[in-house]
Formats: sequence, structure tokens, C-alpha cells
Amino acid sequence: MTAVNTTINSLKYGRLLSKALPTIIRTEKENERALLLVEKLFAKGDVLTFEENALLELLVKLISDFEEDHYPIRDALPQEVLVEMMNARGLKQKDLIDVFGSKSRTSEAVNGKREISKSQAKALAEFFDVSVGLFI
Repeated sequence: MTAVNTTINSLKYGRLLSKALPTIIRTEKENERALLLVEKLFAKGDVLTFEENALLELLVKLISDFEEDHYPIRDALPQEVLVEMMNARGLKQKDLIDVFGSKSRTSEAVNGKREISKSQAKALAEFFDVSVGLFI
């Protein structure tokens, strides 16, 4: 049985770092460069050394930090959630008339012409069996 090396060889890691030169990513060009380095490491498959794996983790963290700052994901609007839930379940507006109380209210809510009220949000949450917070 062979022992698995779980410590970084500072000489090997130093060489990798001197080639990769990882720094905090501030521009799109720097991000693209880091992504290319990650692709090269991924191309090696499951044969990454411990040092290469450490570099990969560092690069992924730097890329993630940059992308969180530069490409934030906005929260979905309640109407967008409603439409997505309907599409996922193959529902039509007519399937929600009982939830909204009328055909016109259903149409207005689905098309974003009227905000979803708190009582409608509760009814939708119960209908879809999800958190009411999705529709508020």
C-alpha cells in the first residue's frame, strides 16, 4: 500500500506559482487568463499533483471572487418566478384562475401588469408547495 502525499512541496508549488503568477483579478483580460490556466489544469484530468490541485483551488477562488463582483445575479421578480413555475409544470393561465379569483387578475399577474398581493402570494405558495417568499 502506498501513502498519499497530502502536503505541498514548496519547491514544486513555487515553480507552479512562478509560471502562473496568480493575483487578484481586476480586469476581464486577467479573468480570461486565469480561466485558460484552469482549463489547462482540467485537461490533465485526474492526474493532478497535490501542488497543481492547490493552484487550481486558488485560481477558482480568484475567478469566483471576480465574477461575483462583476456579474452579480439579481433576484427574480415574483412575476418571473410565477411564469417559470408555470412553465416548469406545464400550466396555463386558466389553471391559476382559482388562485387569483378571476381570469383578468390572473392575466394581469402573469403578464406583470399587476403586482402579486400578499394573499395571492400565500395562495400561490400553497398551490405550488413552495415558500411564500418567492412571490413577495
